[in-house]
Amino acid sequence: MRFEGIIKSWSAERAFGFIEPSQGGQEIFVHITALPARTGRPALNQRVSFELELNAEGKKRAKNVRLVKPARTPRPRTSSPAATWGGATLFVVPAFAALYFGLTLLWRIPPLVAGAYFALSVLCFVMYAADKSAAQSGGWRTQESTLLFLGLLGGWPGAILAQQLLRHKSTKASFRSAFWSTVVLNVGGFVVLSSPWGGAWHWLR
Repeated sequence: MRFEGIIKSWSAERAFGFIEPSQGGQEIFVHITALPARTGRPALNQRVSFELELNAEGKKRAKNVRLVKPARTPRPRTSSPAATWGGATLFVVPAFAALYFGLTLLWRIPPLVAGAYFALSVLCFVMYAADKSAAQSGGWRTQESTLLFLGLLGGWPGAILAQQLLRHKSTKASFRSAFWSTVVLNVGGFVVLSSPWGGAWHWLR
């Protein structure tokens, strides 16, 4: 019959120690020879299983001791920032499209502005894709400042799609913070320039 317990104490000089049984009771003597070969000095609180035998004096001691590996507790699966915020992030693009449509009805924004957003978004998506390919192959990378500048000019919708669909530049906190700053600046600038007070698009009509 096998029992379990932990190594409660150990004397390296005398090469023996005592096991504290899991079911309670007196501590059990254990000698180094009862451990598996090449085990070496057991660590304190190491869980072991063992059999019992009586020594010449009729006292209990452990034999056929085996080390019991602690059960690995599965690490909780945590969602990456990209997975956590990916769905919410993608809603920004249709939200901006709705804003653009509303301001177009209100202030008659020229079609060329929508064309510029579309062209810059396509360019931004291509740049992200090329940068990811370069990152995987060890090629020449595109500077983050270039990607941020394209987003600031109006290519940020394409950048958002690239970040979420290609899973590129979607987890680095410093870049995401700078990127969303450019989005806020671009949208704010777009609203101001489209308003009657800005009047930036009148010459395009």
